[in-house]
Amino acid sequence: MLTVQEIYNLAIKWGIEADPRDKAQIKEELKKVKTTYQDLKEEEREGFDKERITNPYADSRILYGEGKREVRGILIGVDMEVGEVLVAERLREKGEPIDLIISHHPEGYALAGFYEVMHMQADILNKYGVPITVAEDLLSERIKEVERKVMPVNHNRAVDIARLFDIPFLCIHTPCDNLVTKFLQTKIDQAKPATLKDIVKLLKQIPEYKIAAAVNAGPKILVGKDSDRAGKVMVEMTGGTEGSKKVMGRLSQAGIGTIVGMHLGDEIRKEAEKNHIKVIIAGHIASDTLGMNLFLDKLLKISKIKIIGVSGFRREVRV
Repeated sequence: MLTVQEIYNLAIKWGIEADPRDKAQIKEELKKVKTTYQDLKEEEREGFDKERITNPYADSRILYGEGKREVRGILIGVDMEVGEVLVAERLREKGEPIDLIISHHPEGYALAGFYEVMHMQADILNKYGVPITVAEDLLSERIKEVERKVMPVNHNRAVDIARLFDIPFLCIHTPCDNLVTKFLQTKIDQAKPATLKDIVKLLKQIPEYKIAAAVNAGPKILVGKDSDRAGKVMVEMTGGTEGSKKVMGRLSQAGIGTIVGMHLGDEIRKEAEKNHIKVIIAGHIASDTLGMNLFLDKLLKISKIKIIGVSGFRREVRV
């Protein structure tokens, strides 16, 4: 039987394996964090998040509970907030073996610092042909904007309730987003879809998107039309949240023809149109669900754990 800590460690491990960045970049990033910690004075180390030394994803953390606790069952969902924690306790009262709550979207201190993950977008953009100096400059303003937005949020509400009921609670965000990004990019690269219609058709063959399409939340062309040629396709589903609208011009210059994403703000959509980049929105909750299912597919090969899905998540098994 796996423990909370073991599940968390596996999530980070698989997230790194699926990370679109070069593994040497991730290793160097972690090395820098370790050096920073070692250089701190003793009194400065007290508030340092030592998880950063081994985990490159600030939005994925054990939020409450001892890592040594064994897990027979998990209540898992896209957003696990106060209501979902109460559901977990109610299910436990009815005899369900809920030993762990897993949220995809970050809560607690993982939400407070999740903007840090956005720095990885610079390396991803560089991978697609945008100079690293340009990518970092374009993203810096957007990262500060997101930081300001999360500062006043009441981050710990759900974590406090989990603590009252003594239910271990963790969130796995970027690792799952990495898994879905790699999965879709590989499928699209192998299929070589000619048009936007071909991409949408390919996505709808995936159970999570097929189900979402049936309730009007599936893949849709946001910029372009069915017959438009796709060109070079970039799956953009990891790195915390949406990046800067200013990157669209650079991606166009780098040869990107189509972006497949979870969601896209209106300002970025307008920039995509202006720079002749086609956009397909696969669907936010469907994409998150796919990433979580890919994680569970791997996890359940190691240990038999009961999975109960809520908050937009539906378990789909890949053979």
